Amino acid sequence: MKIKKFINKKNKTKIVALTAYSKNIASVLDNYCDLILVGDSLGSVLYNYKSTKEVTLNTIIEHSKSVRMGIKRSLMIVDMPYNTYRNPKEALKNAKLIMKKTKSDGVKLEGGKKITKIINTLVKNNIPVMGHLGVLPQSDKKFKFKGENKVEKENILRDAKLLEQSGAFSMVLECIETSLAKLVTDSIGIPTIGIGASKNCDGQILVFDDLIGLNPIKVRFVKKYTNIKRELSKAVSKYANDVKKRKFPSKKYSY
Repeated sequence: MKIKKFINKKNKTKIVALTAYSKNIASVLDNYCDLILVGDSLGSVLYNYKSTKEVTLNTIIEHSKSVRMGIKRSLMIVDMPYNTYRNPKEALKNAKLIMKKTKSDGVKLEGGKKITKIINTLVKNNIPVMGHLGVLPQSDKKFKFKGENKVEKENILRDAKLLEQSGAFSMVLECIETSLAKLVTDSIGIPTIGIGASKNCDGQILVFDDLIGLNPIKVRFVKKYTNIKRELSKAVSKYANDVKKRKFPSKKYSY
């Protein structure tokens, strides 16, 4: 039912999506988001890994269990880590484990034509699947936006249609050229969620830590809506000062 409602947002209202890796953050985002993604981006954001490939199934599950506790209304989707869906059998086993342990509403997989059988298998087993096209962090060796040449455009459009035919309920379009984002969005009946893919998509997603300025990332598609690092620094500075001057803890904060 939640998936159907989500699909029905296409062409009616812009979809708001963000990543979360913990209950406290998820409980804030839940008031504003249609979809919360437990992304394998946590590898670089939280663990300082060189790539998302180092994120394990157990790590994503543990963070997802925490996020689940903070969500009441949003759709919760969990990234399937690198090398956890190399074939339909492996994908089904791991997706079932994610769904059971985290009580998520679905999983997200990267890729096009190569994973259509895998998506089909999961959907037939009642596991909702979100696709991911364009820049693919789990497999691309270097960051480069997609869709600047005719072949790339044709391949991404073809893959988008194949993902829909395979049963995906939505898909992320990462860093693809503006006109291609519009073409894909207009050519399929399921929602597209853009990240660096223009306002032509049905919705948008960002990594929350990037949005609040906690992660010192500098990429074109990230707009920083606040500088939480500065605010944290102010708070810690006041605390340190109070401790040194014996102002904290005062009687109010003592037993």
